[in-house]
Amino acid sequence: MRSLLFVFIGGGAGSVLRYLLSVGTQRFWMVKTFPLGTFLANIIGCFLIGVLVSALVKSDLHLRLLLITGFCGGFTTFSAFSVESVSLWQSGQFTVLAIYILLSVILGLAAVWLGQSIVKW
Repeated sequence: MRSLLFVFIGGGAGSVLRYLLSVGTQRFWMVKTFPLGTFLANIIGCFLIGVLVSALVKSDLHLRLLLITGFCGGFTTFSAFSVESVSLWQSGQFTVLAIYILLSVILGLAAVWLGQSIVKW
């Protein structure tokens, strides 16, 4: 039961931060065809999970549940990424869709690698 509480608290915090990031990017970036808030949450989340996985490998289980499973799980938005990708497809915005998918996957993988490399360094 205690483990669920850690996941719950971390997930709530991650979700709130993702929401604030999304609202913030909509205020400051006027391009409405590219889902920048979700994109940034995915890239930042990938970097953060790379750092945390490397830094907390042998750490306390509850800390891993709070930060990796909870916070990163709540903050990253792969389900939102998927539904936005389908929406871009359905609206015929194939170029934006291709750029969004390619950048999300390539930069996401690079961010995880960078996060792990920084911890190892």
